[in-house]
Amino acid sequence: MTKPSVLFVCVKNGGKSQMAAGLMRKVAGDRVEVYSAGTAPGSAINALSAQSLLEVGVDITGEHPKPIDPALLGEVDLVVTLGREARVDVPPGTRLENWDTDEPSERGIEGIERMRLVRDDIATRVDTLNEQLTEKEK
Repeated sequence: MTKPSVLFVCVKNGGKSQMAAGLMRKVAGDRVEVYSAGTAPGSAINALSAQSLLEVGVDITGEHPKPIDPALLGEVDLVVTLGREARVDVPPGTRLENWDTDEPSERGIEGIERMRLVRDDIATRVDTLNEQLTEKEK
């Protein structure tokens, strides 16, 4: 049996998709192949995203924004877009799911508090997805 695989995608691949990938690696360990990419990659990881993850034991400081690899897109089981802006055309047979994540800035919440709320929202979704992807192993 092959491991399930997931590609997390946001626009810049500097924040939300990196957060999701880091959190999934933490909860799934080596049971899930985890990737992240951006539709229009930025130049660096969002420092507040990385800081909020370090608070829960996840280190993404060594990561960097990456574009979507078309070959990888055809190999993963699931593509998860984070937010309304990221658009991905997936090949037939690949599942696509969108997570319309919490956006605290719409409520006037900024800085590290914003990132903690975004992190916690993504972490809850990642926990659920991990259970779905690994339930066959149990």
